[in-house]
Amino acid sequence: MHLFRSLLFLVLVSVWTMLFGTVLVIAMLGPLLPRFRIVWYYRRGFMWFIKHVLGITHEIQGRENLPREPSVILAKHQSAWETVALQDLVPERTYCVFVLKKELLRLPFFGWGLASLQSISIDRAAGREALNQVVAQGADRLKRGFWIIIFPEGTRVAPGETRRYKPGGAYLAMQTGAKVVPVAHNAGECWPRNAWVKHPGHVVVSIGPAIDAAGLTQDEINTRAEAWIEAEMRRLSPHRYRDAREQALAA
Repeated sequence: MHLFRSLLFLVLVSVWTMLFGTVLVIAMLGPLLPRFRIVWYYRRGFMWFIKHVLGITHEIQGRENLPREPSVILAKHQSAWETVALQDLVPERTYCVFVLKKELLRLPFFGWGLASLQSISIDRAAGREALNQVVAQGADRLKRGFWIIIFPEGTRVAPGETRRYKPGGAYLAMQTGAKVVPVAHNAGECWPRNAWVKHPGHVVVSIGPAIDAAGLTQDEINTRAEAWIEAEMRRLSPHRYRDAREQALAA
């Protein structure tokens, strides 16, 4: 049953993405903001398929922690689920863009859509220059009122695992004075990394207290964000972490 649901979802989402990707390419002839409205409808359909075809529901905790002004969101990355769902974190009537590797913009339809929304694309092989790309483009997007979503680990990481948090988001916040919002979630429990078959379940997205970057170094910002996210992951998926399981048994 899970296999059938996953195949049906793949077919539906592929057609849905080709349709909206084409519309977005055409919409590039016009102003930017209407394209975000088109993406809003794309997300509604995508999330409907996730809920009603895959049987994956979700909830968002900690919305009260979101600042009023556009900020930098540092989020856990476990699956493709959050690349769509996390866009609904930002306040109503505001928009967000992702920091992503430039190769993604070449993907048919999906990548074209990302390009049409002026996503922040970087060359990950560029080293320090990649940080400058993030700051230059990120400062522009923040000034124009866009929120920025960054996956600091740089790639999808299976539940229970952690990779080094890269400094791009923290460096952007330090240079611009934007606040940093840490976000944890357990989407990988239902949507495993690099797996075709998805499983019904409930995803919890948790938004942490905003970190004021004023007076902090990029390492301090990164360390605070990582500490909150990784601690929260142990609350959301305690069975994935040995230390969390031992604490639960001892309680």
